[in-house]
Amino acid sequence: MTEAKVRQQYDQMAATYDWRWSRYVSNTLSFLKNWAQIPPTARVLDVACGTGEFAHILVAENPDQAMVGVDISEKMLAIAQQKCDGYPNVAFQVASASALPFADNSFDVAVSANAFHYFDQPEFALVEMKRVLKPDGKVVIIDWCRDYFLCQVCDSLLKLFDPAHKQCYSQAEFHRLLQDAGFEIQQATKVRFGIVWGLMIATATLTVSDSYKR
Repeated sequence: MTEAKVRQQYDQMAATYDWRWSRYVSNTLSFLKNWAQIPPTARVLDVACGTGEFAHILVAENPDQAMVGVDISEKMLAIAQQKCDGYPNVAFQVASASALPFADNSFDVAVSANAFHYFDQPEFALVEMKRVLKPDGKVVIIDWCRDYFLCQVCDSLLKLFDPAHKQCYSQAEFHRLLQDAGFEIQQATKVRFGIVWGLMIATATLTVSDSYKR
């Protein structure tokens, strides 16, 4: 199962993750923050939050931001907890993206950064995000995009040599997964960070029919 491999891999690299990927993480999460335009009163869920850097960025700007981060790596979450120590409005817990331990209609915003290509069953993860969002909530996801040639190369190599890697998606495939899960895409683009990293980002809300059912 990919999830078990991801947990093992990130438990092993937790202590060096922030240092090893500092520039990439800073660039992508700063872009995510500026893109998402998260209201200071929103309750935010960060799915596959890693070392909690996105929460750290948000509370540095708004110390009262209510936020919960989930991840399957306990050692990554231990670092996240240290970063946000002193912010009682920020919490972290171990959980799978496809089985979120929260009640329906719990969050205003759900985000996920640089993790979608690890999800065993991305369709289940999206349905879970939809479930825990309030009727007027939104999901914002940024991840690698297979539309870029070097990302295609990375995707092919990782499938061969990295048992934790599941797959990258094209923007069209990504949008189809969102729509099949009951989301309506409000805004989307592709963006490049340096020579190698080509990413896609999308903001989506519940479809009118799903919002009405709530």
